Amino acid sequence: MQPNKTLSVNGEPFEVLRLLGKGKGGYSFLVRSQSHSKTEYVLKQMHHEPMPFLQPNDKVQAEIRDYRRLCELGIRLPAMLDIDIAKERILKEYIDGPTVYNLVLTDQMDDSYVDQVREMAKRLQSHRLNIDYFPTNFVVENGLVYYIDFECTAYTRERSFDGWGVTYWSKTPEFLRFVAAHAPHAPAAAQ
Repeated sequence: MQPNKTLSVNGEPFEVLRLLGKGKGGYSFLVRSQSHSKTEYVLKQMHHEPMPFLQPNDKVQAEIRDYRRLCELGIRLPAMLDIDIAKERILKEYIDGPTVYNLVLTDQMDDSYVDQVREMAKRLQSHRLNIDYFPTNFVVENGLVYYIDFECTAYTRERSFDGWGVTYWSKTPEFLRFVAAHAPHAPAAAQ
């Protein structure tokens, strides 16, 4: 999608500034409201690529359900601002900062970021939930780590932070292999 394209959410037009990333469930664009031009948002447009655990019509409802569940548990997230069910679009608050992925890549990680996600993981595990701990799903703004994806799943040790996610939160061989396989088109924040 080209910049200067317009997408709407429930009839309100938003100018597309750039593609932020493509996740399992959709494309995320940095957008600006045409009526509030100083504010940037994230507009997530669902796509219909095969997902083994979701039916195509369930994607928006799954995002809403997971968002509510994570909010109830106190997980730091961008606010879900509007939902256009018919067009399968979600408007979210834009968290303006680098992804943990980029912080690892540029040797700018801080121990407090790992501590914050471990606290999230502990809270989630106590409720038998996991989130997608891959570092492109986390953005740091003003020293606070936000989970910018709304996906959560049933807890398994294999998909927990300590069982899998932590592997990508530093320059491990696995992280470096991932970077090499995806360079120069490293993933951006999917928001």
